[in-house]
Amino acid sequence: MSYSIGALIALLFLAFALGSRKLSGSILTGPMLFAGFGFLIGPQVLGWVDLEISNHVIHTIAEVTLVIVLFTDAASTDFTLFRRSGNLPLRMLLIGMPLAVALGTLAALGLFPGWSLWEAALLAAILTPTDAALGQAVTENEAIPERIRNAIGTESGLNDGLALPLVVLFAALAAGASSDGAGYWLEFAGSQIVLGPLVGVAIGYAGGRLVGLADEHEWMAEWAEGIAAMAIALGAFMLAEAVHGNGFLAAFAGGLAFGKGLGRRCRFLYEFQQTEAHMLVLITFTLVGAMLLPAAMQHLTLNCFIFSIFALTLMRMLPIALSLTGLKLGLHTIAFLGWFGPRGLASVLFLLMVMQSTDLARESELLAAVALTVTLSILLHGITAAPWARRYGRAQGDRTEHPREI
Repeated sequence: MSYSIGALIALLFLAFALGSRKLSGSILTGPMLFAGFGFLIGPQVLGWVDLEISNHVIHTIAEVTLVIVLFTDAASTDFTLFRRSGNLPLRMLLIGMPLAVALGTLAALGLFPGWSLWEAALLAAILTPTDAALGQAVTENEAIPERIRNAIGTESGLNDGLALPLVVLFAALAAGASSDGAGYWLEFAGSQIVLGPLVGVAIGYAGGRLVGLADEHEWMAEWAEGIAAMAIALGAFMLAEAVHGNGFLAAFAGGLAFGKGLGRRCRFLYEFQQTEAHMLVLITFTLVGAMLLPAAMQHLTLNCFIFSIFALTLMRMLPIALSLTGLKLGLHTIAFLGWFGPRGLASVLFLLMVMQSTDLARESELLAAVALTVTLSILLHGITAAPWARRYGRAQGDRTEHPREI
């Protein structure tokens, strides 16, 4: 990538920052703008950049982004929100998420002839996590009841880490099935899933306790919390990989343990998520437009398009509706929670991780399905987030003021 392209991306970041308040209430979102810019400069349009998916720099950026996102999301989780949200996120995670994986697996088996069970399950697991960044107009709209916003945000913060063990397991089984070595790959996946979290919990909890003690004794400057948090996240990843565990699972487990060990919300993490981490997310969406979508377009089929629409609708909305049964929520609320499960960053990063670490027979079809689903989600969820959030917020306000009229 030339310096001139880098300058254009920097200019886009500046323009996005300057107009961020205006954009927050519009149908244009950051992921939409950056993915569109990436596609514009990519090989399908202007041809200014031609990035290969096998590029080591791209995979390094993806790895660092995934480690940081998993750690910060987990460490920022406020588990008291589960009770304050009426256990909505708990039901969505523990009931809705497994049902979504099962439903997506069945759909993939029906739409992609020749796929194995594990390949279909891998696709479903990659596309199950949601990304609240694609619907910030929803999570930041105070007209929407707090428990609904908390449910969407909490679910999004945790489901990527909960989906990751399934992605690791199904990728190993899919690779093993194609090379007649399923036993070896199952053992490999088992060690990854067990060792990674163990390392993460040990380092995360110890790190959180040390940061808490240093802060209590006034040894640590407030700005240094950021250095400590990133050191713990990257340290957990590196050590887990060194002992043949999964570093990404270590980062997620480490984030959960860090929050527990610290005993309070880390002041740095919220600010980091709004700035540096947000920039990494937008850079990733630029790569989606410039690299993943052009590569996927070579393998798009009608069945791939049908699956993508299914993944964004029934695969998400039906399990969420079933998970919320018995809570006496209105149909509008259930539809709202079901629709706003956009696919984005986690799905992209999981895809790149799988493509780098395993040799899959259906890699090109997997790439096409994931890239198309994420692209459609960027467009559809981005366009609908602000208008539906305003409409839903007004409806909830009317319900409060005139309960007998709704």
